Amino acid sequence: MAEEEEPVDMKEVYEEGCKPKCGKELRAYEACQKRIEDDTTGEAHCTGQYLDFWKCIDKCAAPKIFANTR
Repeated sequence: MAEEEEPVDMKEVYEEGCKPKCGKELRAYEACQKRIEDDTTGEAHCTGQYLDFWKCIDKCAAPKIFANTR
């Protein structure tokens, strides 16, 4: 009896494929991280830039993900 292969989570595959399309958002997030790396107050954060990056990924990947749910 052959071992069954683990299923591939296509959501992760689609998200990875969308990352190059969201370069502007990723660069903004990385720039923010660099700006706040020396923050000693603990109040600085890059939540907005992080969410913008993932919003771009989601917008790109969602049609591909849901196209296979019919």
